[in-house]
Amino acid sequence: MPVRGSHDAEACAQVGDGITRVFQLLGKRWTGLIVAVLLPRPVYFADLRRAIPGISERMLSDRLAELAAAGLVVREVDEGPPLRVSYRLTESGAALGPSLKELSRWAEEHLPEEGSCPEQLRK
Repeated sequence: MPVRGSHDAEACAQVGDGITRVFQLLGKRWTGLIVAVLLPRPVYFADLRRAIPGISERMLSDRLAELAAAGLVVREVDEGPPLRVSYRLTESGAALGPSLKELSRWAEEHLPEEGSCPEQLRK
């Protein structure tokens, strides 16, 4: 029997390196939503913030920097006037589109909306 706080090496080995890296990045709060908003087209910072209710400017800036460091997002400056900053997905970032669409479809089928009961509980 494992000691409390220890990890079962066999169970940990079953989680692949790729899926671990994906969720280390996309599993952070707001990150998936940012990518989803950027999928159709480049978006200005202010518009991106308005598209994601509840995210602070600081958090949005931090997540965009993480996505840029991972090679998924590019920051572009329009010299203006006025000076405006937009963000767009790289080819690697855009490649997430089919996966995010599939996750959205899965959620519609299998995750109840907040405040609603799963189908099994409604009977």
